[in-house]
Order: sequence, then C-alpha cells, then structure tokens
Amino acid sequence: MKDFASFDDDAMKEAEAYLGTIRGKSEEEVIREIYRKAEAGKRAGTLTNEQIDAFCARFSQMLDAGRRKKLQKLAEKLKRI
Repeated sequence: MKDFASFDDDAMKEAEAYLGTIRGKSEEEVIREIYRKAEAGKRAGTLTNEQIDAFCARFSQMLDAGRRKKLQKLAEKLKRI
C-alpha cells in the first residue's frame, strides 16, 4: 500500500500482499514501517487526521489493550505533523 490514505475495503488484497512482506519481522520493525509510511503520507498531504482516526477505529478493536494504547500514541504523534 502506498500510504494509509489509500486504505479502503477494496485494499484488502493489497494489505494481504503487504503482510507477506513483513512476515518474520519483529513488532518494532513492523511499527516503524507503518509509521514511516503514514508519516510520508502526512507530509505529502495524502493522509488526513480523519483517515488516521478511521484506520485506528477499524484496527483497534482487533488489538489488546497495550497495543491499542501504542496505536493511539502513534496516531496522536502523526496527527501533529
């Protein structure tokens, strides 16, 4: 996926392909990669705060409390860019 702004229901195939590229990486490596892509989208103007909120809402329900908190912190950091 180019950035998070392009994520929608039709992007599931692309997301599955992306998951294949991160298999075997640590959680920290995956988080850094996700953040890097999202940060690039924010700086390019292709990722909005509303899209960040929508992404978090969609995926936070699949995470445990600790990971949900990490996601929220990352989202807040991205929204300040």
